[in-house]
Amino acid sequence: MICSQVITLPMGVAMPAASDSQVVRTWWDTVLDGGPVGFIIIAMSVVAVALCIIHFLQIRRSALMPSAQLIEIDQRLKSGDIEGATAYCLEPLNDSFLTRVMGAGLSRYQASAFGVFEIKNAIEEAGQDQAARLYRSTDGLGVIGTTSPLLGLLGTVVGMVGAFDSMSLSGGSNSEQLAANISMALVTTLMGLALAIPCVALFTWFRNRIDSLASEAGREVERLVLHLESGQVAGSGVAKTSSKSG
Repeated sequence: MICSQVITLPMGVAMPAASDSQVVRTWWDTVLDGGPVGFIIIAMSVVAVALCIIHFLQIRRSALMPSAQLIEIDQRLKSGDIEGATAYCLEPLNDSFLTRVMGAGLSRYQASAFGVFEIKNAIEEAGQDQAARLYRSTDGLGVIGTTSPLLGLLGTVVGMVGAFDSMSLSGGSNSEQLAANISMALVTTLMGLALAIPCVALFTWFRNRIDSLASEAGREVERLVLHLESGQVAGSGVAKTSSKSG
C-alpha cells in the first residue's frame, strides 16, 4: 500500500529558492552563447533584411515598367514623334528599366541610317545589360546565404575546440565551461542555418522574378518598336534617311 506524506512547514519558514537549473533562459542569453561569431551572423542578418527590402522595392513591375511611361512612349511613337520619345526616355526623371532600354534603341535608330534594323540590336544589348545589372544587385543576398552556414560551422569548430581544451585542462570537472563551449557550437550552427535558408530561398525568388519581368519588358518593347515599322513612322524614317544621304 502506497502512502502519501504531506510535509508541512512551520509558520515563518520560507520555501527554498528555485535552483539555477530552473531559471528561464531568454533569447538574449542564447545570442550571447554564440560568442563573436554569433554577433557576426546577427550583423549579416541585418544587412540581409535591408537588401530584401531594397529588392522588394526595386524588382517589381511598377518600378521597372511604370504604366505611365508605357502609355507616354506608346503615344509619342504612334504619332511619329521619335525625337520626343527619345528625349522622354533620356530624361533623368524618367529613369527606369524600360526607358533605359528604349532610350538606347531610339538613340541608335536616330543615329543610324539603317533605322529599324539597328534598333533591334541596340534594344537587345541594352536589355541584356539592364538584366545583368539587376542580377548583380542580388549577389549580396546570395553571398550572405552562402557564407552564413560557413560561419555557423566556424563557430561550431571554435566551440568544440574550446570544449576539448576545457576537458584537457580540468579533466572533465569544469562542467560549466564545457557546457558553455558546446552551447556556442550548437547556437552558431543554428544561427547560421536560420539565416542561410531564407536568404537562399529569397535569392532564388528574386532571380526568377527578374527573369519574368525582363521577359515581360521584352514583349512590351517589341510592341513599341512595331510603331517604328508602321507606315506613319516608316515614312518619316525614309525622309530622314534621304535627307542624310543628300
